[in-house]
Amino acid sequence: MKQLLIGMLVWVSGLCMLQPAAAAEGVYVVKPVAEKKVKQLPAGPLYWRVENFPTLAQAQAAIPPDRWNPDTVSHDVATSLATEVAGKAWLLTLGPKGGSTPGGTKVAEIGPVPAITAPEYLLRVNYGSGPPGAKTPQHTHPGSEAFYVVAGRLGQRTPHGVNHVEAGHTMNGHPADMPMEVFNSGTTELAALIMFVVDATKPFSSPAKLH
Repeated sequence: MKQLLIGMLVWVSGLCMLQPAAAAEGVYVVKPVAEKKVKQLPAGPLYWRVENFPTLAQAQAAIPPDRWNPDTVSHDVATSLATEVAGKAWLLTLGPKGGSTPGGTKVAEIGPVPAITAPEYLLRVNYGSGPPGAKTPQHTHPGSEAFYVVAGRLGQRTPHGVNHVEAGHTMNGHPADMPMEVFNSGTTELAALIMFVVDATKPFSSPAKLH
């Protein structure tokens, strides 16, 4: 009986020691992987086009050069961003629906992107990752935030409710200044590409409260 009581005390003690670690949430890591600023956007409605290339060099070479457009009396600036994450080369392009890039394999198309008007625009691609339960602080952006989930299951909480996206699927962005919280709602590591078009003259992210 004495040995049984000692064993039970050891088990309970071990359980108490494990609880804080089990309850601790992992860190949701957000890393900018590509960005550029442009003075104007293509004529809308606009979509994010997600494509894969055999190598990053090929993805970079596929970005068209900026050119003078006599019709609009302005420069047409390329709205494509190339990066390499999760073992693949990606080209993310903001443009009209149904486009394609020679040499690329289309993975997804996300949109229409909520429109914004700004004196200058920031196009950015972030790579978000984290273990189950990891989440961002509640925040807003001065523009929209679209997702392509590479692996795992992504959740997003806004005043409109909670949405979930599985690997290989997308989530379109919300209008500017939408309070949100992004988190790993699955049971495995989350990996996601996050595409932004925001007002470059404002803070990229601001703290917010979800009510």
